[in-house]
Amino acid sequence: MNQLQIIEQNNQRVLTTAQLAESYGTDNKMISYNFNYNKERYKEGKHYFSLTGNEKRDFINHHEIQDGSKNAQTLYLWTEKGAWLHAKSLNTDEAWDAYEMLVDEYYDIKEELQGPINSTIALLETALKHEKELTEIKTDVNYLKGNMRVDYLQQQDLQANAKSAVVRALGGLESPAYKNISGRVFSAFWKEFKQHFKVPRYPDLPRIKYDEAINFIEVWRPSTSLQIEIDNENRQMEWV
Repeated sequence: MNQLQIIEQNNQRVLTTAQLAESYGTDNKMISYNFNYNKERYKEGKHYFSLTGNEKRDFINHHEIQDGSKNAQTLYLWTEKGAWLHAKSLNTDEAWDAYEMLVDEYYDIKEELQGPINSTIALLETALKHEKELTEIKTDVNYLKGNMRVDYLQQQDLQANAKSAVVRALGGLESPAYKNISGRVFSAFWKEFKQHFKVPRYPDLPRIKYDEAINFIEVWRPSTSLQIEIDNENRQMEWV
């Protein structure tokens, strides 16, 4: 991620839509789509600031913003909490990792608090409040990352590996066992898979357990009774 140009509005650091998109590995259209689709969740002054007309032009010229924002009718400036909502909408590892970096290295400016602080107590209260909010946000990030489901490509990998494991156990695609009882063996495999990972459907598998699931498939073998049935089916070919 490139070094971000520091931009401030109302005594807090903000990011333009282009900066946020670059940080999250996406584009301006996706950021705008997420905002418009979930607009009722965003509150101006809390999650973003919007500038238009002369105010927008003066702001861009003052900060020498060169990311194309001057071409937009409205300049949106995203606060830390606004960036959090966008990371939640994108819900990708890259977005969450980028959000954590932004909190740690861009938005976190306790040591640069603007304006005079007349009381040590006031300073401590501000710092503690910020720290509490940061802890709550990071807790939510970790929870969501831990509960993200496998994506479409990972689901395809699970299906392909599972098919290979079951076909191998049946003795190949041309085996009598595959022709006669493959449906039951596939059902037995997926039943064990869902019981082991405690999920109602394999697409509900948490992404953090993907590698464990691949290993489960690699070491899976039919139960003893099912293996005997497979052997009996395949042995019929030898008797013919």
